[in-house]
Amino acid sequence: MKTMSAKEAATLWGISDRLVTRLCKDGRIAGAVKKGRFWVLPADAKKPTDNRTAEAVTKKKALPIGISNFRKAVTKYYYIDKTLLIKELIDEGAEVSLFTRPRRFGKTLNMDMLREFFEISSEDTSEYFKKTNIWNCGEEYRNEQGKYPVIFLSFKDTKCADWQETYNNICKLLGNEFGRHIALLESNKLHDYQKEYFRKVLQEKADESDIANALKNLSQMLDEHYGKAPIIIIDEYDIPIEQGHTNGYYDEVVSFMRNLFSGGFKDNSHLSYGFLTGILRVAKESIFSGLNNLKINSILDEKYSSYFGFTPDEVKEMAVYYDAADKYDEICEWYDGYRFGNNEIFNPWSVINYFNDGCKPKAFWQSTGSNDIIGEVLSYADEEIYERLNALMQGKSFLTYIDTDVIYPQIQNNPSSIYSFLLMAGYLKFVKADAEFGTDYMCEVAVPNKEISFVYSKEILSKLDSIIPRSSAVSIQEAIYANNVDNLQKHLEKLLLQSISYNDYSNEVFYHGLVLGLCAMFDNRYYLTSNRESGEGRFDISLFPQNVKLPGIIIELKSAKESTDKELKTLSETALRQINDKKYDTEMITRGVKKIIKYGVAFCGKKVQISVE
Repeated sequence: MKTMSAKEAATLWGISDRLVTRLCKDGRIAGAVKKGRFWVLPADAKKPTDNRTAEAVTKKKALPIGISNFRKAVTKYYYIDKTLLIKELIDEGAEVSLFTRPRRFGKTLNMDMLREFFEISSEDTSEYFKKTNIWNCGEEYRNEQGKYPVIFLSFKDTKCADWQETYNNICKLLGNEFGRHIALLESNKLHDYQKEYFRKVLQEKADESDIANALKNLSQMLDEHYGKAPIIIIDEYDIPIEQGHTNGYYDEVVSFMRNLFSGGFKDNSHLSYGFLTGILRVAKESIFSGLNNLKINSILDEKYSSYFGFTPDEVKEMAVYYDAADKYDEICEWYDGYRFGNNEIFNPWSVINYFNDGCKPKAFWQSTGSNDIIGEVLSYADEEIYERLNALMQGKSFLTYIDTDVIYPQIQNNPSSIYSFLLMAGYLKFVKADAEFGTDYMCEVAVPNKEISFVYSKEILSKLDSIIPRSSAVSIQEAIYANNVDNLQKHLEKLLLQSISYNDYSNEVFYHGLVLGLCAMFDNRYYLTSNRESGEGRFDISLFPQNVKLPGIIIELKSAKESTDKELKTLSETALRQINDKKYDTEMITRGVKKIIKYGVAFCGKKVQISVE
């Protein structure tokens, strides 16, 4: 039988080959067969003549914004198939698997997918998988569907101000999960004391010891009732720990979670599989103490690396579907750049929101959770950290040691651990990684993309408000945006006057904060370089515009131990003269910058004088 390709049919019918492909996929063209990545049609195939052709062009599946329910995602929304995760987990056979990924990278949806696939149900849940990749993998995998009781807990909304509120929240979560298995109260395979315990947890009347043993006891009851050891799924397990660190009940929450998880996962004979997700591994906290059956899968590991977040091919296909193929480069600039294992990964939350918002690039991810980690970094920052943050803001990378067992108290005790936090939490990417120290790495790290650069800028400016007042930052940004040189000069002069006079004994850390703040404030419009000398030397700042229509800015700072206002003014004029004498503006002039603002700044304690040209 003669055939023609989808492209040939498109030419014949005068429609796009993309539309022909979609009509084939939807079964609208009789006899169409997919061969590899392409479709072939019978040579006598006819173009659909009813209004379904127009419908296929205009009607798109809804975007799954905030959808973490697998049933909804696969039936009502545009779903990127991640079901081969199930196959790999079955093949590996690890008893307990932990996946660490940044927030909003699909952890909860994947865990709900696992629950939906494995869980025993009174209805036939295989219908949600028959059009997915896992169903084509063979009978041995299909036979696992719907065969296990499942315990599912998600701590993603456990964000409480104190330990008692957190504990009460956990009791409610456990009570709700026990309620999902209320059929156990009618089981003739359980003892009365087990049912009494079940009722106490269900009614939130159990004491802390009973609650700490809830996973262990519920898994035993499910095993005895069904004759099949359950699967335990814990989503975002470390959210309560993060909140404990932030709000001062760290020790209490770690102690409780250790007991809860030990009962569920350590030497539990009533467990088939355990799956956990979180941002950090936090193994050193002994939450998983002695858990020798735990398989850790971090962003640095190759296995499972394509199942959290979107791959380039998935984003390209999605862009074509939503008629935005020409926007792919912009999507890369804003939301690409992550690396999990050897896979290039896009931020799925931001990509989805980008399409939903009419393909207007914004920093969607920053509003999905707290960015307090950047503020904490700045609270403990020294000169080296400021310099490295400054380098990151300018698109540079650097080599650093990454501790995969990093824990929250290390920020105070070891400020250099912040890069491990920033990498695991999604604020950095690794350019390359070498396992030099067992499970730890030496990594070259950088900011992933424009969106995360924006997050840094906003958080840095909010935390450096004492150095760069918010009003000054806004005024300067407005002047840059409007290309108003006079206003830029006026507000920069005001900023220098305010920021330096706020500090009686301005030190090197203050200077680095000022440079970092300027870098955040000028965003990607300027390349910022600095050169400093210790003691009573100088501190030079050069802001080179990426667009030569913007003004270049050169700032020379000098200080004096004791000085009158007149002497200070003379010193500021000396600083300004130094800019001209040493021709610091040569490169800017050579590269075509038409307007260059030069500042000579001299300070002594709270006194400051500025000369400008």
